[in-house]
Amino acid sequence: MKISARNQIAGKITSITKGATTSHVSIDIGGTIITASITNEAVADLNLKVGEHATAIIKASDVMVGV
Repeated sequence: MKISARNQIAGKITSITKGATTSHVSIDIGGTIITASITNEAVADLNLKVGEHATAIIKASDVMVGV
């Protein structure tokens, strides 16, 4: 599958925490953890499992920096 988002970071799923409607999926990308909030339905559709490889795809219209 091709997608337009350029910020694609490969890693390994370290945890999936399911809530009532939304899951938090944590992906280790070389010592740094990125956490995505996605629907429980998406977790099931993608058949996500801890220990499997996944890609974090980041698409944002704004990036803010603070100091």
